[in-house]
Amino acid sequence: MTALTTHPSTQVALRPDLDIISEWITPGSRVLDLGCGDGTLLAHLWDTRQVSGYGLEIDSVNIAKCIRAGVNVIQTDLDAGLSDFDEASFDYVVMTQTLQAVYYPARLLDEMLRVGREGIVTFPNFGHWRCRMHVALRGRMPVSRTLPEEWYNTPNIHLCTLRDFEALCAKKGIRILQRTVVDYAHHSNFAMSLLPNLLGEIALYRFQRIK
Repeated sequence: MTALTTHPSTQVALRPDLDIISEWITPGSRVLDLGCGDGTLLAHLWDTRQVSGYGLEIDSVNIAKCIRAGVNVIQTDLDAGLSDFDEASFDYVVMTQTLQAVYYPARLLDEMLRVGREGIVTFPNFGHWRCRMHVALRGRMPVSRTLPEEWYNTPNIHLCTLRDFEALCAKKGIRILQRTVVDYAHHSNFAMSLLPNLLGEIALYRFQRIK
């Protein structure tokens, strides 16, 4: 595990889904970003909400981008767990578009709420109507805008629906505080709020342990 500490950049281009997440985070809090990619979210949170914290990332190319962006980054494999961090070290632990790509997602949720007061995750919704139609009519694993790879070369190994995720949270004693569903362009509408598991392509959740 390698840690690098620098000063965050002030120029950040933010995806709409990351903008939604940033609105959920209290200014001045401590944030751990799991699978932080190029560090865009943490850099934005530093600039706009004065947060402190770290990003965890395994890809060397993304680590180099974090360094150039001035983000505190630690090189590690999320499947190894978060044992290097003490309980309640952070206010928020964030994981965007990574939950479905780890080997032990249920264990990682526990770890997120061990080291953080709240957790935030996003993932592609396998219950979206396009995925259902693809399987029903073609009898094959779907290839879509949010799931663009074939079954044999995808990094996604634990795909789930909104109902699957919420059932896991209920089983583990996790309270869902906020839920938003969006389409591929990260937009939402009234219909999605009525039928989120059918019409939402990407799910965003904020949650905490039931006390």
